[in-house]
Amino acid sequence: MSDNGAPLVEFQDLAVSYGLVQALSGVSGVFQPGPTGLLGPNGAGKTTLLKTLLGFLHPDRGKLTAFGLDPTREPLEVRRRLGYMPEQDCHVPGMTASAFVAFAGELSGLPRDEAISRAHEVLYYVGLGEARYRNVETYSTGMKQRVKLAQALVHDPDLLLLDEPTNGLDPQGREEMLALIHDIATRRGMSLILCSHLLRDVERVCTNVIVFNQGQVARAGTIRELTGTRLQVFDVRFKGDNVALLTDLKDLGADWRESEDGVRIFLPEGHGPETIFRLAKECGVQVRHLRPGAETLEDVFLRALGHEIQG
Repeated sequence: MSDNGAPLVEFQDLAVSYGLVQALSGVSGVFQPGPTGLLGPNGAGKTTLLKTLLGFLHPDRGKLTAFGLDPTREPLEVRRRLGYMPEQDCHVPGMTASAFVAFAGELSGLPRDEAISRAHEVLYYVGLGEARYRNVETYSTGMKQRVKLAQALVHDPDLLLLDEPTNGLDPQGREEMLALIHDIATRRGMSLILCSHLLRDVERVCTNVIVFNQGQVARAGTIRELTGTRLQVFDVRFKGDNVALLTDLKDLGADWRESEDGVRIFLPEGHGPETIFRLAKECGVQVRHLRPGAETLEDVFLRALGHEIQG
């Protein structure tokens, strides 16, 4: 594990491409010990970063280190310290869950007897103890997700990489998977990177977050910092044409976006609800409802992607 809270992973001016397609465009950042969310829309570069960390992709330029090691030069040593749960199914046809997870343990450097013992332990932990002798291809989607998690945990990695771990799960299965991941991060104290496009999953599990957009780091920090009190948030419903009002708010440095209940307005320091009421009166718009709110991770995410103004 990392000493004295030093970053587990650091990347600087990292650029990675697939032929002519630039997937990462000179990104820089760190993954600290603890649970970190890696957010972004499809194609933002999240999975590319994970594959570069695993040594599957080589950077065009820049630097990435994990535990002080270069995955390009020492991929096997880095992978021994990582647990990877890919988005796609990764089981071997014809193998039982216990055999598959033990095989993954051996690939990660565990002696055979220890790998077998650990496979049984971790399958019980993820809730597959009674089904561990069944072939994985007979499993439901939820069970396949759990066996993917088990093979990533079997060698007790220093850092767990989870790529869309709730993909394809029904609400109950999603909740159970998130409870497992939360337990791994809290009670077991394992550092992890949760790569997801589902903000609620990240909010449930993670302390830190990095938002990717179009191959760039758009925002990074703790969720508490990013959703702090820097902006005053109000959920407002208007009666009448509010275009001029919203334009005036923007001129004052405010942001806004449409929500299910009306308009979510983000006021800069020095302005409060009286600003909204004053501008509404000047524009001939009636305020039907105004409620103080708090900036959410969804707000941070949308603002990071450049969606401050909608409508």
